[in-house]
Amino acid sequence: MKFWQNRQTVYSVISGLIVCLTVWNCGSSDTKTASDSGDSASKTAVASPAAPAKKKTVLFYGNSLTAGYGVEPSEAFPALVGKKIDSLGLNYTVVNAGLSGETTAGGKSRISWVMRQPVAVFVLELGGNDGLRGIPLTATRQNLQAIMDTVRRKSPEATIVLAGMQIPPNMGATYTRDFRGLFKELADKNNVVLIPFLLEGVGGIPALNQRDGIHPTPEGHKIVANTVWNVLKPVLEKE
Repeated sequence: MKFWQNRQTVYSVISGLIVCLTVWNCGSSDTKTASDSGDSASKTAVASPAAPAKKKTVLFYGNSLTAGYGVEPSEAFPALVGKKIDSLGLNYTVVNAGLSGETTAGGKSRISWVMRQPVAVFVLELGGNDGLRGIPLTATRQNLQAIMDTVRRKSPEATIVLAGMQIPPNMGATYTRDFRGLFKELADKNNVVLIPFLLEGVGGIPALNQRDGIHPTPEGHKIVANTVWNVLKPVLEKE
């Protein structure tokens, strides 16, 4: 995958709560006893409607697939997931922290900077470039683990969603098989939510991929968004 511009969209919403108290006094200036039934004093507290709570962040952290290489930012699957969130009125905003060409090593090196603000849900989509380059699986495993460790340290309450990947058999059957199993292994070990295969129904289908055969077309991204949404929606509703 080639290095291209980093497309990140950061949204933030600041909300406040204003409470007004109005006191209404009734009665004459004459002194009254507790048994008097004539005049009385009452106080009524009037509160303005509460402003909407600050939206929680869903952070997509990945490579060119997440960044939307070759398509408009609004056509990439994180943006499409964001539209699904908005359509249901869920209190979340999507941040796309995808970077074209990113490896797990690169992701490890920048995760602390990206996690300067807390997140509610962290979607980790890295490893595809490692597999295409034949990087040793021990290194990929360690880097993905380090990324998840950092997320949990920075945002202990965050739910981590790991996107599983598969690669063509160019690197041999053993490497291909072990690469595929790596993601479930890490998901089970860390008790995180797993998307079994991010490109399910898209990978290897020419009509749904660009000329490089790797990056989805806008139509391909729609399918990827649905795949992600099927896993992510229950997480958001539970949150």
